Amino acid sequence: MTRLLNRSLWTLYALLSAAVAIFSYRYLPRIGPLGPEILANLFARPWLDVHVAGAATALLVGPLQFLPWVRRRFPALHRTLGRVYVIGCLAGGVGGLVMAFGSTAGPIATVGFASLAVCWITANVQGWRLAVARRFDDHRAWMLRSFAMTFAAVSLRIYIVVLPMMGVAEIDAYRASAFLAWIPNLLLVELYLRGRRERAVAA
Repeated sequence: MTRLLNRSLWTLYALLSAAVAIFSYRYLPRIGPLGPEILANLFARPWLDVHVAGAATALLVGPLQFLPWVRRRFPALHRTLGRVYVIGCLAGGVGGLVMAFGSTAGPIATVGFASLAVCWITANVQGWRLAVARRFDDHRAWMLRSFAMTFAAVSLRIYIVVLPMMGVAEIDAYRASAFLAWIPNLLLVELYLRGRRERAVAA
């Protein structure tokens, strides 16, 4: 039952991640037009391109890294995709950090998105460092934290649709989502990691 649940959750995360990634690629040059709300960001060009290219690629690659059979049977592929994922996250994080300071939604949104970018970059640097040091259990924990923040791209789009349906003004929903898109994700990962540690000690 647990295995079926894990597979179902992985499939859901993978499909949502792929959908948002493919949808986001339209922001890149010569693929799709940009709306005025995007262009209003002072740092939209070129940092939006950097952010989208990196973050969308990380969204596509990330779910594959959590498949145990990929790690076991194709370790070279896991390492290669891991490098692609981390580079994508670092590019997405740097682009997102710069763009946070050009946000037209005010200082609350700036703080939320800038904090996400800094934490996202930190998690990936930690994960990469631990993989190089061959501390694989710690590496996996930090990469789970990383993907919790990568998945913020999906969470954000859910909140900015759901909150207005609950009567929250669109601008307030966007500002709140600058925090809601990633902090609950991280908390869930921390609860999972804590439970796993407690089970390991009990065993």
